[in-house]
Amino acid sequence: MQILESYLQGQWRPGTDTGARDLVNPFTGETLARCSASGLDLAGACAYARTVGGPALRALTFVERAGLLKALAGAIHEQREELITLSAANGGSTRGDAKFDLDGATGTLAAYASFGKRLGDRRFLVDGDGEQLGRTPRFWVQHVRVPLTGVAVHINAFNFPGWGMAEKMACALLAGVPVIEKPGEQTAQIAHAIARIVADSGILPDGAFQFVCGGVEDLLDHLGPQDCVAFTGSAATGRVVRGHAGLVERGVRVNVEADSVNAAVLAPDVDDDSATYEEFLSNVVMDMTQKAGQKCTAVRRILVPAERVDDVVEHLGEQLGRQKVGDPSVDGTRVGTLTDARQLAHVRDGLAALRAVADVRIGGDVPSTDYPAQVAPTLLVAKDSDADAIHDHEVFGPVATILPYDGDVRTATALVNRGGGGLVVSVYSNDAAWTETAVLELAPFHGRVWIGSDRVKGQALPPGMVLPNVVHGGPGRAGAGEELGGVRGLDFYTQRTAVQGFQGFVAKRFGAADVGSEQE
Repeated sequence: MQILESYLQGQWRPGTDTGARDLVNPFTGETLARCSASGLDLAGACAYARTVGGPALRALTFVERAGLLKALAGAIHEQREELITLSAANGGSTRGDAKFDLDGATGTLAAYASFGKRLGDRRFLVDGDGEQLGRTPRFWVQHVRVPLTGVAVHINAFNFPGWGMAEKMACALLAGVPVIEKPGEQTAQIAHAIARIVADSGILPDGAFQFVCGGVEDLLDHLGPQDCVAFTGSAATGRVVRGHAGLVERGVRVNVEADSVNAAVLAPDVDDDSATYEEFLSNVVMDMTQKAGQKCTAVRRILVPAERVDDVVEHLGEQLGRQKVGDPSVDGTRVGTLTDARQLAHVRDGLAALRAVADVRIGGDVPSTDYPAQVAPTLLVAKDSDADAIHDHEVFGPVATILPYDGDVRTATALVNRGGGGLVVSVYSNDAAWTETAVLELAPFHGRVWIGSDRVKGQALPPGMVLPNVVHGGPGRAGAGEELGGVRGLDFYTQRTAVQGFQGFVAKRFGAADVGSEQE
């Protein structure tokens, strides 16, 4: 059994056995590793990041920081095959699911390397155009964004141990802020392997990257007003993090990405033989089966015109029936396992709640034993599309519920918005007026609105794909946070400051270009 250590202050350090957690193979139940952060000097880790890692990163330009991200992407990609094998054992991921996670990680790092290269040889961001403040241009203001001088603590989710860590790291490091990464414990063996690659590569300056393998312990107690916390996970845990007394008292920035009961809406104009309908079926099946439905962007509610429900169930059933469920380490398996017995218990409980308000039409069998921690794709049809359980509870597995509706766009959007805020909603329609109304009604409640139509069939990436140049986050129950979005992702790690003074100095030193109307 492997003992997973934490990487703090430039050294790998083991935690004590207090509160240690065993990590298992979710298909066989075999114990693979143990992790604990108990007894570690987390106050020292924060201080090391601020005094050693931060100054080293801030001394670099965006172009130089971009070079570090590009090199990290390459170092992780070099060990891709070993990480894929480990993902099957510790994460229950099929080969395709593991590639999705790992290539998402390296792809995001590479994307932010590209963004940084375009930002040039500066150490701060110019925020908009300068403006005249006085009666002549002599008195000027320019807004800039400068890196915080603290540490970014990243509390990551278990479902994407590679991608989740990399997307947060990419933004923080490019902004010039050192990171302390805390992975989800269920899949910490995968995250630990990636952390080893990062640490052993020597690419990053000392103190720019640290890794806590185990519980959060007292880490949040040591953060101050120049520090920040980005959390991905359940809404319940997100509330605990956001409400931490020390973080509130000291004004620590907190970004939360939490539960999201995402929806797909099939409009009444979409015919069965259209490219849009084909895309709708394909994307729903992908969301239900990829990562065994353990994606924060996976569809949970499928809105279908009432008269078409039986046809949609039949067509989805045909495609879901072709998805092989089994050992994730075996070629040809399309649906792997949940990450552990705890997740299986959560899915078991959630499915029981849905059964009270919906009929199971496909799947529905949940094993009574802990291992394999596996559930076949399960599709339900709501008895009452307005039932609270469907909109209030996310079953984090290969489970989705069809909600019949009357075809009216506002009926559909009202049902979707019952989710209380989501990461993404997908709308399938070729009717421009219907779609425009849907977008405007849905946008206040969602971080992304994805539109499928005949015009983008074969060109559009699926709605469950989180892209580095598109914002990721959502209001309300989704956490009210925002990540990525290209250079927007750096906003969380920087302070917007208005620099006011003599135009010749302010514009030349802090503007996008020297306006040239006054001399310095």
